[in-house]
Amino acid sequence: MALKISIITVCYNSVETIRDTIESVLLQRYPNIEYIVVDGASKDGTLSVISEYEGRIAKVISEPDKGIYDAMNKGVKVATGDYVGILNSDDVFAGENVIQEMVAHLQSNPDAEACYADLVFVQRKQIDVVTRKYSSESFSPWKVRFGFMIPHPTFYARRELFERYGDYKLGYRVSADFELMARFFSKNVKMVRHAAVMVKMREGGISTTGFWWRIHQNLEIVKACKENGIYTNILLVAMKVPFKLASYLKK
Repeated sequence: MALKISIITVCYNSVETIRDTIESVLLQRYPNIEYIVVDGASKDGTLSVISEYEGRIAKVISEPDKGIYDAMNKGVKVATGDYVGILNSDDVFAGENVIQEMVAHLQSNPDAEACYADLVFVQRKQIDVVTRKYSSESFSPWKVRFGFMIPHPTFYARRELFERYGDYKLGYRVSADFELMARFFSKNVKMVRHAAVMVKMREGGISTTGFWWRIHQNLEIVKACKENGIYTNILLVAMKVPFKLASYLKK
């Protein structure tokens, strides 16, 4: 039986980008996809756009939440797929075959409990213009202590991992995704890399801009590592900055 893939989109006041996200999911050629949209009671036209795809989205939840990670948890709890992943409302899949190709990779690695790939950052208004690549090729778990992590929008994990090890922690404002993946690594979850660009991520998200958000993010990364028994400190995490700057030279 073909693997069932649950894709969760969380959104709030995302009328400008949600259509691109939804259509990139619905254009996937892989047949066994469960698509779930979790909206935080948007006050713009987001729900009107979502309603245009009624019948093609497996489940829509729209209600107030406690933030993006609470919304992600709601989606995970109602998901029924073998593997679960998150595609945020300003991201899109990089092509129509990315899920099909990911599933083929998982099937060739039957012991894999999770899978990850690469993504590219794109201009907010022109999503075909790549500004830099976020490659997972050189990632190793020992780099987590320096604040490096696999690209969360490309991360698909077996649903039972959330039941076994827990959901996204609401005590984090911007790094609960980092903490969850660090937790999975600390539990020796078997992860495999799929050598492909899966997602286009718009520049300008809350975790990619702003000096103070960067500082806050780094402090949360230190907290996440310590909670999962991974030695680090703020100086070690700050050492990743030159490597981040170098990534801007690669497109």
